[in-house]
Amino acid sequence: MPNASEISAQVASESDRRARLGAPAFGGGLLYLLSGIVISSTLNGAPTVGVVQGLKPALAGIARPAVSPRTAEVKFISHHAFPLIAGSALAAVSIGALTLVLLLLWDAVRFRRPQSWSAARPLVLAGGVAFALVSLAHQIIGAINTHNFAVGQDHSRHAVENALTQGAGNVASQYLALLGGLALAAGMIAVMLNAIRVGLVARWMGFLGIFSAVLIFLPIGGATLGVVPAFWLVGAGILLQRRWPGGDPPAWDAGEARPWPSQAELRAARQSANSSQGSADVAPAPAALPSGASAGKRRRKRGGRR
Repeated sequence: MPNASEISAQVASESDRRARLGAPAFGGGLLYLLSGIVISSTLNGAPTVGVVQGLKPALAGIARPAVSPRTAEVKFISHHAFPLIAGSALAAVSIGALTLVLLLLWDAVRFRRPQSWSAARPLVLAGGVAFALVSLAHQIIGAINTHNFAVGQDHSRHAVENALTQGAGNVASQYLALLGGLALAAGMIAVMLNAIRVGLVARWMGFLGIFSAVLIFLPIGGATLGVVPAFWLVGAGILLQRRWPGGDPPAWDAGEARPWPSQAELRAARQSANSSQGSADVAPAPAALPSGASAGKRRRKRGGRR
């Protein structure tokens, strides 16, 4: 167990890091939301190829058309490369802020609970850096490939696949982003579970962080569900700036584990307090005199008047 001086030094170091990371965490949440809006709004305008359009060359007896039905889609992505890269850059900055916040939380967790899973920190660090950089690189590689397609002469189906999904650059960046996202998600889930155990975050905030980790790794729902990780980062910024509603979780200043009470424990505490207050409000009834003593007292009064 750490002594008082070690706890004091740890709390002071955490307070300094919290003061420096509060604003970046808050801003990272806003940037993550903005990146989702930029990318989704850009891709929503892309031309789509329906089933009938995709089968049109085959129905016309052309097995390998010189111009793929998806040519317009690739050219659209090429012409809108800048907003797509900008959106990815915003997301990379927000992932960087998320990584720094998770590292702070993990260092605080390990001090209060040394038996926590030690692999979480390298997973967060390596996964966060790799996921941010490789995702941005994937968007840049895609912009180069679609530009080469747009200015080239080969608009066949094979060329479309190379521009969008195939090719060495696309495949390598996709696999690296997958590995980085998986490492970041696993590390973030471990950090959230242990932060709940030691009381550094409220239970709902920890479970929201776990859900955010899944959404970052599997970006389903587009900008709609992208609100969840953005909201978590904004909430983390509020927590780090010591502006959490209801006050700072006690585990931060105590330098030791102070688990956040569950809803069942809170209900039990409220019921106990209410029952104690109800017992205090009921005044004890005055003790009744025995019937014999009352009768004797009345006889003495009558005897005194004679």
